[in-house]
Amino acid sequence: MQPHLIVTDLDNTLLNAEHDLDELTIETFQALAAEGHHLALASGRHFHDITAFRQRLGVPAYILSTNGAHLYAPDDRLIAEQWVPAELVRALIELPRDADIRLNLYTGDEWLIDASAPELKALHAHTGFHYRVADLEAHDGNGVGKVLCIGDPVALASLEQSVNEALGTRVHVTYSMAHSLEIMADGVNKGATLERLLAHLKLPATRCLAFGDNLNDAEMLALAGHGFIVENAHPELVRRVPGAARIGHHHPYGVAWQLREFFGLKATAK
Repeated sequence: MQPHLIVTDLDNTLLNAEHDLDELTIETFQALAAEGHHLALASGRHFHDITAFRQRLGVPAYILSTNGAHLYAPDDRLIAEQWVPAELVRALIELPRDADIRLNLYTGDEWLIDASAPELKALHAHTGFHYRVADLEAHDGNGVGKVLCIGDPVALASLEQSVNEALGTRVHVTYSMAHSLEIMADGVNKGATLERLLAHLKLPATRCLAFGDNLNDAEMLALAGHGFIVENAHPELVRRVPGAARIGHHHPYGVAWQLREFFGLKATAK
């Protein structure tokens, strides 16, 4: 079989309910790598967060981090990146928001947050990558891959409207989870970065398999020749990418079982 590119989201897609990797998934990715297929992890998470999962998988894999703001080779070499313009970061910081919304900035090396949010640490318990509380009002806006707002979905919907009214098409706005509003530079999304990766690998989109669960996966799933949406996906994602196939729930093994069926792999992990 010709080599394919397999690209997958992490949370609520590849990872299980504990935001961790199971043995069948690890075995599956190692088998695909041994057959010569290209692998990629595409997430809203920070690069340093994703590398921990790549290490656990034990395979060479490209990384599309921060919703596609950065593209890294398996050896961590930077292939491409796009920052949110500093003036737009400052505008987003200054935009009025509900007091309970936590403002986050993803920089090249850090995850910065405006106040402590212990409930977020469980999501990253298996990687050891955590936020640092900082005075974001004093941040100059430079070197930011995304602005992340975490809070009540109703409050976020109001903030999203304010962002759209203030900045329009100058930024790309999406959701990774119901409580996570993600804001990147205009043109930055997983699909656009996947297109760059396919060009880098000299592969057609028809030989790409993509897996996702939420709205920030829409462009990636629409581009891939074989798009797959997990059973637990956001209902709006199904409407946005009607051509994608529905597969099993992310917990347990939805992505791994689909890959094994597609490539004819036999499971040995318990």
